[in-house]
Amino acid sequence: MSERTIVHLMRHGEVDNPEGVLYGRLPSYFLSDLGHQMAVAAADYLSKNEIVHLVSSPLERAQQTAEPLASLLEADVVTDERVIEADNLFEGRTVGVGSGAFTNPRNWWMLRNPFRPSWGEPYKEIAGRMQAAVADARDAARGHEAVIVSHQLPVWIARQAYEKNSFVHDPRKRQCTLASITSLTFDGDQYVGFTYAEPAAHLLPVEVDKKFSGGA
Repeated sequence: MSERTIVHLMRHGEVDNPEGVLYGRLPSYFLSDLGHQMAVAAADYLSKNEIVHLVSSPLERAQQTAEPLASLLEADVVTDERVIEADNLFEGRTVGVGSGAFTNPRNWWMLRNPFRPSWGEPYKEIAGRMQAAVADARDAARGHEAVIVSHQLPVWIARQAYEKNSFVHDPRKRQCTLASITSLTFDGDQYVGFTYAEPAAHLLPVEVDKKFSGGA
């Protein structure tokens, strides 16, 4: 008989980053107070699941996001370099709207191929390392559930890989909000589908802004 195993891919919570830097793999970027609340909300959401294996990216924000769940489960966190944030040539820069990073001719060589993409780690490489990490987590949790705390782009690319979708996408349309959970279900080694949840949706910045302004 085959075994049903679920591997939950959790994105970390909000990071304290008032300057709006693309922090990527840079050290010393920690969760904000709101980010800690998001981590607790995600942990509460998963606390009654049959989780027997907990994995995290080595970056501080992911480790901090894993802590509330590890505490509830009284489990150790396994650090896996394969689920780290994607490498990005814009790391350390401010690249938001109005920053001029994408209109500066000196940066155009980094933007020459959006399909690879040319500004960072190739999507195929992200997919490969994430799928390898998921396979190991699935094996460690056979017949039960595992959690991997990672980052938005690696989680999104992993989902696209299992769903056999194109990796080329508009980053603004990724379904992977802060502290969200993308749950991959396997029948034995066979991927059979995913579900998506946002246990910290009520804490997302736009919702907080509404609350402070007296909105719904």
